[in-house]
Amino acid sequence: MKKVVTVQDISCVGRCSLTVALPIISAMGVETAVIPTAVLSTHTKFKNFTFCDLTDQIEPISEHWRSMGLTFDGIYTGYLGSFEQLRLMTRFADEFRGDGILFVDPVMGDGGRLYSGFNSDFVRGMAKFCGKADIIVPNITEASFMLNAPYIGEGYSQDYVKELLRGLTGLGAKKAVLTGISFRPEEIGVMAYDSESSEFYSHFGQRIGGYYHGTGDVFASACIGALMNDLPLNDALRVAVDYTCECIRLTSDDPRDKAFGVNFEKAIPMLIHSIGK
Repeated sequence: MKKVVTVQDISCVGRCSLTVALPIISAMGVETAVIPTAVLSTHTKFKNFTFCDLTDQIEPISEHWRSMGLTFDGIYTGYLGSFEQLRLMTRFADEFRGDGILFVDPVMGDGGRLYSGFNSDFVRGMAKFCGKADIIVPNITEASFMLNAPYIGEGYSQDYVKELLRGLTGLGAKKAVLTGISFRPEEIGVMAYDSESSEFYSHFGQRIGGYYHGTGDVFASACIGALMNDLPLNDALRVAVDYTCECIRLTSDDPRDKAFGVNFEKAIPMLIHSIGK
């Protein structure tokens, strides 16, 4: 059984980050270790949430694992909230990667804006960290900031997306995936570039109206899980996009409050079937 460690925050209520990564990757038959970078009472779309920074626990956890001689088939990082966490993850990846892959979701912004607490210095630090990765999965906002490129939120061309993807691999990452891509109103998905083969590939699913929190985390978790099941990246993207779209569809049909994130649990049987388990 392959082993992945995922490093990101955990919200006690609300489906996102570790709350979705751990069950999704585990359900795909991959042993999943975690390093929580912070604990929140709810995800950040709710008001008055509590926040406990766990940066000071990352090195003690790493030191214990170091003493055990652990390595991982995959290291998957999500939201990293500070320069110190970036520094610690850079060292962690160097020491625990072994022959495995570094899969980075550079969670920093959306809709043309950085999230609160991030600035241009952090963007440069994240771009440097992404340069160490095998696969990165930013959205257009994050890609634009890391490349200091114009942000186009809609109505962009395939040439624009391809130029961003080439620029992202120019940072050093072997493969880059742009998430939340849409060339037609009725579809949404991803487009990727493999710098080693110079190939582009993409996959799209049906767009369903509305905002659904945590879908990027669902996508990234399903993608790394598929990769750990030995699927090539183009097939892993298909699995992850189809699964994310199904989670959104199930949530759109659910009369309960959608603010808690997408219904990824009911779609897990479909996910397992899609990787041939």
